[in-house]
Amino acid sequence: MTGAIASFSSMAVAGREASFALDTFEIMMYRSIVGVLIVSVILTFTGSWQQVTRRSMGTQTLRNLAHFTGQNLWFYSVTVIPLAQVFALEFTSPLWVIVLSPLLLGERITPVRALAAMIGFLGILIVARPSPETFSPGLVTAASSAVFFALTTMLTKKLTRTETVGCILFWLTVMQLVFGIIAAGYDGDIALPDTQTAPFLLVIGFAGLLAHFCITNALAIAPATVVVPFDFARLPAIAIIGMLVYGEALDIWVLVGAMVIFGGNYMNILAETRRNRVA
Repeated sequence: MTGAIASFSSMAVAGREASFALDTFEIMMYRSIVGVLIVSVILTFTGSWQQVTRRSMGTQTLRNLAHFTGQNLWFYSVTVIPLAQVFALEFTSPLWVIVLSPLLLGERITPVRALAAMIGFLGILIVARPSPETFSPGLVTAASSAVFFALTTMLTKKLTRTETVGCILFWLTVMQLVFGIIAAGYDGDIALPDTQTAPFLLVIGFAGLLAHFCITNALAIAPATVVVPFDFARLPAIAIIGMLVYGEALDIWVLVGAMVIFGGNYMNILAETRRNRVA
């Protein structure tokens, strides 16, 4: 989880630095190029190319469109609002899974899940404190990215019933590369990386895959009740980075709202853990 925290934080900083020369579509395109190369090398060295199938292309496409949209909204958000706000609102993604899972996965909303969602959305209001004076497009895009990440999570869960992680990651990087080329090149102008932006793009590409690798392994080693509190440490870490690197003020209400969001998430995880033990 320490590796995941470092990866997410470095990706946020690298995304903000690259944004001075590249738009979010271009950043996603170059990130996907790095991702395709990494996944292809891993599949080659492990002899796992037979895992890559085309039997779930409809679900793969929907998943990767959701992830591409969410990631672009996230990268835009890190360029226009404090990093701590972005990370706090990103933590609402599991709560959106609770709300949307009955529609997409046929799962039931229990009283505990409903309460967890309501607590989490209270946290959103504390973080965002919506008013005409505090309204920012960055807050809207950061909150929206969490919805698309929730859709990605649910569609990934559906894919794992029939597909391997290697297959999912391969189509993730390939499809997002295609989406990135289309979105970045629709105006006929794609900025090329230079000596200043290239290192940041490499960091974004490596960190994105490494973060998910670290979290997946953490969940394989320890239960979610142990992993999630460590994941929450991303918020104070990025708040300190934002203060030291960009002079962003430490907003106590962002931390309070994030704690409320975390409380809703953690309550749901504890309830799910107890229910699974009984089952």
